[in-house]
Amino acid sequence: MQESTFSVAAVQMVSGVSVDENLAAAAHWIGQAAQKGARLVALPEYFCFMGRRDTDKLPLAEHPGDGPIQAFLAGQARQHGIWLVGGTLPLHSPDAQRIYNACLVYRPDGSLCARYDKIHLFSFARDTESYDESRAIRPGDEPPQVFDSPFGRVALGICYDLRFPEFFRAQGDVRLMVLPAAFTHTTGSVHWEVLLRARAIENQCYVLASAQGGLHENGRRTWGHSMLIDPWGDILDVLPEGPGLAGGVLAAARLDAVRQSLPALHHRVL
Repeated sequence: MQESTFSVAAVQMVSGVSVDENLAAAAHWIGQAAQKGARLVALPEYFCFMGRRDTDKLPLAEHPGDGPIQAFLAGQARQHGIWLVGGTLPLHSPDAQRIYNACLVYRPDGSLCARYDKIHLFSFARDTESYDESRAIRPGDEPPQVFDSPFGRVALGICYDLRFPEFFRAQGDVRLMVLPAAFTHTTGSVHWEVLLRARAIENQCYVLASAQGGLHENGRRTWGHSMLIDPWGDILDVLPEGPGLAGGVLAAARLDAVRQSLPALHHRVL
């Protein structure tokens, strides 16, 4: 039976080049979120490592089910008795020169319940700023796993996926979407909020976005603005920049009321 209310939190970080320091920071904020009553906690993309070069993440790649980063995530979920959306971490792929940028979700007992390897890989070039994730990341070839939480079905996406509405619509009727991200300051300042609110409005569900937010050791600047959005598109909480938490309480009554007053999901033709 679905719970009528469910507390969630997004962890915002400014991850650096030290895995140990990043894990310590993540543990601190996970603990803070759990102490505040969060039942589901989401970490940002690249929470465990933001290298100086794209290829710096390759030596850190873990095999599925084995490695210190995965052990950390499972241990944190078990220690705090929470659902933990583990941002992203590097997992081995068949391509020796590229890794999977994987989002792993853990149950409160520390067991793995979902995995999604990022499908849409970001690239951007303007003036002196340029990115191309495909240089070190192999795109996933499996659709994300929708998983069942006490609040209902939850969809997963990672950062650049946000720009592809059909990706989320294909995951079916969900009550919460969780998006770990590391949006650049340039693109985030103009597109982040409007895209997140659009995904919430068109799917009539809650959206929880956990972001990187600040100036990193590698010189990259991320937009931050981790937030929780309700099914009407209202922003319930947001953290502009720097490490910390954004979150709140999901309410089944609010979601059901939005869907009943404006039954757009039932009006779909295509």
